[in-house]
Amino acid sequence: TRITNIGADDTSALPKITHSIVRRKDMEGDIAQMGQFIGAGLAAIGSGAAAIGVGHVAGNFLAGALRNPSAAAGQTATLFIGIAFAEALGIFAFLVALLLMFAV
Repeated sequence: TRITNIGADDTSALPKITHSIVRRKDMEGDIAQMGQFIGAGLAAIGSGAAAIGVGHVAGNFLAGALRNPSAAAGQTATLFIGIAFAEALGIFAFLVALLLMFAV
């Protein structure tokens, strides 16, 4: 076999491209969809943050109940209110993620 160097001006050995591979309109749609998915992923982080919040609420209640068992019964309602608020924020973040993916 013979090895030849192709100069900068010699394009005869290169394949000819007859149509554009990437069109601008297709690219704009892909970028918009990519933005939707990135936004939905960032909004879904709130669901994980809600789980962390519920863990903190329950952990702090348990720590307080172990320190003072007689006051634990009076704080049970506060425990459930804290868990409800944390879960509500997680559900709200999940709904925002769904709206970004399918409605925008």
